[in-house]
Amino acid sequence: MTAQTHLAETEDLWRLTMEHSPVGMAIVSPAGAFLTVNAALCDMLGHEPDVLATLDVQSVTHSDDLASDLRLLHRTIAGDISSYRITKRFIRADGAVVIGDLSVALLRAPDGSPVHFIFQVADITERHAFVERLDAAEAAVEAEQRRTEALFESVAVGLLQVDADGAYLAFNNRLSDILDLVYPRGHDGHAGPGAFAYDLDLRRLPVDELPTVRAARGEQFDDVLLWVGEDPDSRRALSVSARPVRDRFGRLSGAVVAHQDVTDLLRAVRAKDDFVATVSHELRTPLTSALAYLELLDDSGDVTAEGHQQVGAARRNMLRLSHLVADLLLAARVSAGSSVVDPYRLDVAAVLTEAVEAAGLDASGSGVRVEWHGPSSLVAVADGMRLRQVLDNLLANAIAYSRAGDLVRVTLSEDRGQVVLTVVDEGVGIDLLDVADVFTRFFRGANSRRLRVPGAGLGLHTVRTIVEAHAGEVSLDSAPGAGTTVRVALPR
Repeated sequence: MTAQTHLAETEDLWRLTMEHSPVGMAIVSPAGAFLTVNAALCDMLGHEPDVLATLDVQSVTHSDDLASDLRLLHRTIAGDISSYRITKRFIRADGAVVIGDLSVALLRAPDGSPVHFIFQVADITERHAFVERLDAAEAAVEAEQRRTEALFESVAVGLLQVDADGAYLAFNNRLSDILDLVYPRGHDGHAGPGAFAYDLDLRRLPVDELPTVRAARGEQFDDVLLWVGEDPDSRRALSVSARPVRDRFGRLSGAVVAHQDVTDLLRAVRAKDDFVATVSHELRTPLTSALAYLELLDDSGDVTAEGHQQVGAARRNMLRLSHLVADLLLAARVSAGSSVVDPYRLDVAAVLTEAVEAAGLDASGSGVRVEWHGPSSLVAVADGMRLRQVLDNLLANAIAYSRAGDLVRVTLSEDRGQVVLTVVDEGVGIDLLDVADVFTRFFRGANSRRLRVPGAGLGLHTVRTIVEAHAGEVSLDSAPGAGTTVRVALPR
């Protein structure tokens, strides 16, 4: 009686365990038929208990996993193994695939014959999907890292990544060569003292002015030019740009700094500027002399009417050449870092009136009228020669792009402590795509090429350079066929 009671209690305990287990459980015959199944397994496979009881293990197993599962069942029956555990795919009633962690044990009779299998299945579909997504993400990250490393090393630019403290996190081989120049005695992985880095005036940069240190502070900059190297004969010129890197919360986490070797370009530009300055200086004296003699001839009463026309044409061309030489000389001074203006107290109205009168020769030859509107006197502190150069260039452009019969109006006024010069023409105007670049050095717009207007593209660049050297502002408004307005404002 006691043994029977104990057996009944054991059976009740087993039944309760199956019914309330969170994992799928089943009693399966040696042939694979379901004898008993619990609610968890029914939910997992999407079958009602009475339906699942009519099926076997083979009918709910994915076809690709069936052979390996049956092989293990047969080995267990044969006594090669007593149990096994595998991950396999089940087919739900709706056709969906469920991935399960299956544990199988065989219960045998006292004589060793197989009685039934005990199946336990944990649904790991979501976990398996997560692992697959994680593996895919890791593969994508690794592939991206390999692509980044290949790009990092393939570019001809020295690339450096630093953290917010300025520590070097990564750099390519090109930058390694640059670091050997900057720190010939080695570095500790930070930008610091001992850097052989110089600005364009060859002043050695203190630590807080080094591009890498500035970048680590979060500064963003482009085309910072400097020289690097202890030996002057082997120094290289670099153009350095930096972009800050921020984390997902927007906090500064470091920066990426690009170093491009521009030694050959910088030396070529300097050689060109030296050549331009030399040629301009050599031309200036004979030009001045030639203009003086042409003016004497033009004023002479011994010259015929036809001779006056020829002398006038020569004077106009010599004046254009004189303006070009003046612009080239100014460009050379700017490139050399020399002072552009020498302000003093003067009558701006008198200086600009002379420029308008001088432009009359060129205007009359083109059939363009020039009007002057301004006070008889307007005193300010400025560089008279450079102001004359500003108006010479503005008038030359206005006349060159005007048609016969058009009017060029020059206005000088005083507005809230500023000297304001405005030049308005009725000419062909400037193409909209070119307006943003008209103040760029050596820029020649589409209309200048189309109309074959002579020039070097220095006029408006010269104007802006001189105006900004006076702490002033220059603006331009133009449209095709509607003329051009240039406004210059200088502090008085």
